[in-house]
Amino acid sequence: MILACQNITKSFGADLLMEDVTFHIEDKEKTAVVGINGAGKTTLLRIILGLESADEGEVILAKGKKTGYLAQHQEMLADATIYEELLTVKQHVIQLEQKLRAAEARMKHCQGAELSELMEQYHRLNQAFEQENGYAYKSEITGVLKGLGFSEDDFSKKTALLSGGEKTRVSLAKLLLAKPDLLLLDEPTNHLDLSSITWLETYLQNYSGALLLVSHDRYFLDKIVSKVIELENGRCFVYQGNYGDYVKKRDQRRAAKLQAYQKQQEEIRHQEEVISRLKSFNREKSIRRAESREKALEKIVPLDKPETLRADMHLTFSPDVVSGNDVLTATDLSKSYDGRQLFSQVSFQIRRKERVAIIGGNGTGKTTLLRIINGLETPDTGSVSLGAKVTVGYYDQEYHVLHMEKTLFDEIADTYPFMTQTEIRNVLAAFLFTGDQVFAPISTLSGGEQGRVSLAKLMLSGANFLILDEPTNHLDIVSKEVLERALNNYEGTVLYVSHDRYFINQTATRILDLTNQTVVPYLGNYDYYLEKREELTAAFTKTDTAEEPRRQEQSENKLSWLQQKELKAMQRKKENRLQQLEDSIEQLEKRIAALDEETALPENASNAARLLELSTERAQCEESLLELMEEWETLS
Repeated sequence: MILACQNITKSFGADLLMEDVTFHIEDKEKTAVVGINGAGKTTLLRIILGLESADEGEVILAKGKKTGYLAQHQEMLADATIYEELLTVKQHVIQLEQKLRAAEARMKHCQGAELSELMEQYHRLNQAFEQENGYAYKSEITGVLKGLGFSEDDFSKKTALLSGGEKTRVSLAKLLLAKPDLLLLDEPTNHLDLSSITWLETYLQNYSGALLLVSHDRYFLDKIVSKVIELENGRCFVYQGNYGDYVKKRDQRRAAKLQAYQKQQEEIRHQEEVISRLKSFNREKSIRRAESREKALEKIVPLDKPETLRADMHLTFSPDVVSGNDVLTATDLSKSYDGRQLFSQVSFQIRRKERVAIIGGNGTGKTTLLRIINGLETPDTGSVSLGAKVTVGYYDQEYHVLHMEKTLFDEIADTYPFMTQTEIRNVLAAFLFTGDQVFAPISTLSGGEQGRVSLAKLMLSGANFLILDEPTNHLDIVSKEVLERALNNYEGTVLYVSHDRYFINQTATRILDLTNQTVVPYLGNYDYYLEKREELTAAFTKTDTAEEPRRQEQSENKLSWLQQKELKAMQRKKENRLQQLEDSIEQLEKRIAALDEETALPENASNAARLLELSTERAQCEESLLELMEEWETLS
């Protein structure tokens, strides 16, 4: 065991943040801490590191073990380059190397016993150098920097000139190179593109130390962790398994807790009714029995009522007008900045009810493409046209149409006066605004909070074509789940840019990968993209030495052929599933009819046990039939 937290309790003023938080982490174990925003995840990490003190409880770290923490504002050398900054982590290795070179130089001038002693010293130094991976430390630095999205040209950049996101990536690189026994990471995937996140996943999967991780990236958690610690309403719950296992076990625990509460409430109500009835008889014997039951009732320890979870909320957003089938057509779009080509001759179509995700590395032009589609930027070449009756709702993290003097509640109420107070509060709660927060002026909110208000307004706008730029930023996991369900039930069309692979997996019906200055289409979600990426990227971005018009024509033909192939494969799958559903529906309908006939038989009229059995099976068949019919309707 490398770390143990025992009965950690922490309050801020009169507000209890966490109570009796207890868990442990074994050597090499990869663990996640999850919970809604404000649950205390970051505070818990800071208590473990000794940066904050707990009101009660203790943190025990195994003797001789080192911890490393990803600080958002880590100090750096005043005038260093990125590469020089990372060399500071390897100073002990560099010193060993200097001692080796010095020993080699001295050997040339030594003899006899002095040479033997020097060679023994050299052997010890060389052994320590090899254990520290000294012969490969430069390539190790290069590998980590490239893995986190820095090019070799970036290595010579001064750290003082870096953006906040770039400095965070440098800090993460330093931490990974330091290789502490216990690595504590708070949102490490912020400021990373998809390729860098994938690289980090692989690195952490093979990391030799233990890991304690806070992240809202559920796909990332699924790939890495084997234990999940949930902070909920101040309490701590520990689950074995990855994020997917945690979700299943969490839902089972919550269902069991709710069932136990409801069962106890039913028993209490029943006992109260019996007591009341006994007292109404007004006889000595019945009154004594009532008193006996009252004493028993007083001994019952009431279970706490499970709080309503935002994960159970079902927000529905509907367009005011149904658009035509052809929603968007982009033709031969090209864009460059300062001589650097972002993309060239990009063409694609989007049809009604599609949910299309645009993915790609940082700097490939994803946000620029959205802004061109929304008319906020002009392409160098090409055109964008919207279909019949298309109304656009646009969400840009840097462009919020809000009234700073209004409160959150009034911002929604004034824009949508038909909504009730409860409806407005439910929408704001789904986007992390609860209690008195809804009456705070918008001018007092952070940029991320203002973005969440803008997203809430957009989802209520009645637009039939939503264009979203990183909609899950600043949302916790529960709010992401609410948004996912809302988009999946949305009757309009959605086009969005996102780095959240779990979100893409749950919502996208199609993916456009902006890579090598072109768009590669995938008719499926993120898992499908991973499966087909190598094949389709090679096909769509392969260059030809022939003249450009001929190469363009071949590319378009290849695009058309691959799209047709993918569409045919999907159509076959859909037709097969439809046939399976129809067969299952027919069998269930026959079974229900047979159960009805058996229920009507005279010999079963007085057989209560058999009638209950038949009724139970019929209800199960009806429930299964309803699920199959809903799936059949969707596919049809």
